[in-house]
Amino acid sequence: MPTTTTYSFADCIVVISHPALGQYSAQGTGIGSITVTMSTDRTAHDVAADGSVLISKIEGNNGTISFQIQQTSGFNAWLVRAFDYLITADPSQWAQMAVTIRSVSSGSLINATGVSFQNRAELSLQAQGQQRTWNLMAASITETAA
Repeated sequence: MPTTTTYSFADCIVVISHPALGQYSAQGTGIGSITVTMSTDRTAHDVAADGSVLISKIEGNNGTISFQIQQTSGFNAWLVRAFDYLITADPSQWAQMAVTIRSVSSGSLINATGVSFQNRAELSLQAQGQQRTWNLMAASITETAA
């Protein structure tokens, strides 16, 4: 008998926090998509003239988290305020954000620490409301599955 699984983005819970700014929790509201990308290649191959291969295991859990969110959402407003505060705050506060993403339906839990803004999200003003893409860089991203 075939196995049936169910996925629901509505079951995805995002919590972003900073010691000086508090936290914001979003459960699908205003979020179009979330993309988590690891930056460090975890392996490298060195090939010698005779064809032998030296395989290196490379440590590194850094990466990016991209949120596509509606420009009128509370999440966007929180990120704008956070960026405006952090761009002028003491540099020691810059990478103090943390992000937790829990997908109830898939059972995955993503924890990111040492999070900072890559840049302010591009803003497009048109006749129709748009989404903004906020790219955050993280020193460490871990994922655990149920």
